[in-house]
Amino acid sequence: MPTSDARAAHVIQRGALRLALFPSFFWRSDGGGQPRGVGVIMARALADHLGVALDCTIHGSPPEVVEALAAGTADVALLGIEPARAAAVDFSAPLMSADFTYLVPQVSAVRAIADADRPGVRIALVRYHAMDGALQLSHATRVYAATPDAAFELLRAGSADVLAGVRPGLLSYARQWPDARVLDERYGRNIIALAVPKGVADWRAFVGEFAERARADGSVRRAIAQAGLTGVRPE
Repeated sequence: MPTSDARAAHVIQRGALRLALFPSFFWRSDGGGQPRGVGVIMARALADHLGVALDCTIHGSPPEVVEALAAGTADVALLGIEPARAAAVDFSAPLMSADFTYLVPQVSAVRAIADADRPGVRIALVRYHAMDGALQLSHATRVYAATPDAAFELLRAGSADVLAGVRPGLLSYARQWPDARVLDERYGRNIIALAVPKGVADWRAFVGEFAERARADGSVRRAIAQAGLTGVRPE
């Protein structure tokens, strides 16, 4: 039975939970253009608990999602936890995590993370993504793209030597391009949680309790499996 919890009254009265998304491997469009993926699965479970519809809005980048939450035009999002984001939004407890690592051509001399940090090596990655903040370089050059797909094309076109990203996404690209391989090592972890507008204490507590239940009852693990994600672990 849907909840009537007063802490979620503003969403219940609206009749829709507003989920903010950005292009990533945690959601994908189906054949009809509708978003699907682990973030959508988790948000739909929250919407069902509230007895409301799920309204998905796609934004161009993680900062745009943060801006939507901060402006109050979105109720929830699935985001990597970062200090800069935590200044603008509130997070639940971590739900899942994925390694940051590299995809390289099969013929590449890069066999370990440290091998890529050399003068002249170009590392493609998504601008404003947590993968950038976690990447520590002394010699290699960053080559930015707006989306994961665009960063992959930089590598495949020879405009970059290495592609940085989250393991599930890179594994997907490796299936598309058999001449590439994903490193076993990682250079960081993307710790992912539900994000909500900053300072709305009742809503933050309600979503936080939902996240804790989802962790405890196996819902997070089932959502990862349902989304077909590899390289992602429940926290």
